[in-house]
Amino acid sequence: MSASTPTPNPWLPDAPYRVPRHSAPLNLRLDGNEGIAPQPSLLESLAALSPEDLQRYPSPGGLEAQLAERFGLDAAQVVVTAGADEGLLRACRAFLGPGRNLVLPEPSFEMIRRFATSTQCEVRSVAYDMPRYPTDKVIAASDESTALIAVVSPNNPTGGVISADELRRLSDALPHAMLMVDLAYIEFADEDLTAVALSLPNTLVFRTFSKARGLAGLRVGYAMGDARWVRLLRATGLPYPLSAPALRLAEASLRDERELESNIALLNASRARLEEALRGAGLNPWPSQGNFVFAQGLDGRWWRDAMAGLGIGIRAWPEHPQLDDAIRISCPGSEDESARLTDAITTIASPEAILFDLDGVLADVSESYRRAIIESAADFGVTVTQGDIEAMKAKGDANNDWVVTWRLVTQAGINATLEDVTARFEARYQGSEGVGGLYLSERFIGPIERLRALASRITLGIVTGRPRRDAERFLEQVGLQDVFTVLICMEDAALKPSPEPVRAALSALGVTHAWMIGDTPDDVVAAREAGVLPFGVLAP
Repeated sequence: MSASTPTPNPWLPDAPYRVPRHSAPLNLRLDGNEGIAPQPSLLESLAALSPEDLQRYPSPGGLEAQLAERFGLDAAQVVVTAGADEGLLRACRAFLGPGRNLVLPEPSFEMIRRFATSTQCEVRSVAYDMPRYPTDKVIAASDESTALIAVVSPNNPTGGVISADELRRLSDALPHAMLMVDLAYIEFADEDLTAVALSLPNTLVFRTFSKARGLAGLRVGYAMGDARWVRLLRATGLPYPLSAPALRLAEASLRDERELESNIALLNASRARLEEALRGAGLNPWPSQGNFVFAQGLDGRWWRDAMAGLGIGIRAWPEHPQLDDAIRISCPGSEDESARLTDAITTIASPEAILFDLDGVLADVSESYRRAIIESAADFGVTVTQGDIEAMKAKGDANNDWVVTWRLVTQAGINATLEDVTARFEARYQGSEGVGGLYLSERFIGPIERLRALASRITLGIVTGRPRRDAERFLEQVGLQDVFTVLICMEDAALKPSPEPVRAALSALGVTHAWMIGDTPDDVVAAREAGVLPFGVLAP
């Protein structure tokens, strides 16, 4: 008997959906299109929950009735789903299958293709290469086997929309196909298409509490349409898609329209400011009617990585055949966040200066400072390797090599003072009568001509933890004392990772937007905290 293993459905995607987020620590997430967080008072509605509410399977009937009343429908015309995307999954299950096709303008919401493919249907992609929905292309791509048409308006990620007239034309031209109208971002659009879509005989509308209401964590969505179509959606989904707390919070949110209106106004204003900032940076954002802005024709990976360097997460698609030259940025939810974002865009696109760390970036110190650390530790009977030094530097707060040496000595159990260790270190680095100092071994990293060419285009500065004497001597040794407009040293400000020395350099130069190149976590942290774009390089 031969061994065998279970065979999965070959039509399923080969990997789960996952947003490719940057690994840098981010403290402003603008890559997920979540709305503004609701007021804490919304949680008060949970106080009315009883133990029995948690014991019993929850009925969505109350929320469906509220939604039906709001849109002038019968309760049978509304079904609550676990987010709008789960509603889209139900629609694909209800209308697609072998021998049928979905017409999908792309790029669009990525889960639609995944949902459709799992039904073994054909997915016919048409190019969404303009701000408005490509109605003519969709009609041309459809035939008698077309069962479902994807209409995402405003479209994610482009922000484009379909007009009411185009939606009607699509419905009339393809009466045999169901229009799957995803209006997840409709609250931010110039025109609410809900009523128009519901008036058409072959349309299902999908909406959500995730975006304008800022309740993505609840996973509450809903679908609306003719009762016979909604009945199919009920049959293809879970009988209890939402928890009792989620239902209760969604019902409370529906009763507070003032906060919703305030959120929409704030995010739309934020969108206009973001579009202006991107245009000012030389980019060409698409006209958006979502709570995000899409721009194409740029290096998407670079913009994602640069924003991450400043602690801001944005969406990019580095490996996507259509979107590797694009980014999508969610609109910030406060004035402070909006100001931070626009400042970051200017910093990335138009730096006024470039700052350099000295050791490991401009100066090869592997046989000077690093050697002084190793030999000074040996004076105390402690063996230190280059790897030990790198590990200590990687921990951060390690911009002072006297302190680094002292820490390596004391962590080996040796009772030594910082003063004693510093004296041993300086004797080797500076040299003594008749003995040349280790500083003589320092060399400039890279071609000096390239640095001089850069200095002819943009102001340069140095931010280093070296004593001024050591820094100036090195620049004189290599003939670069005239290249840097400012030199911030140990005596001028607190050491990195404090942002103070970076800010001191900005102040001395009279600039606001700059880049900084360093080789340690301290350099990166100091630059980022000062609002300067950090670049990390590997030291020799």
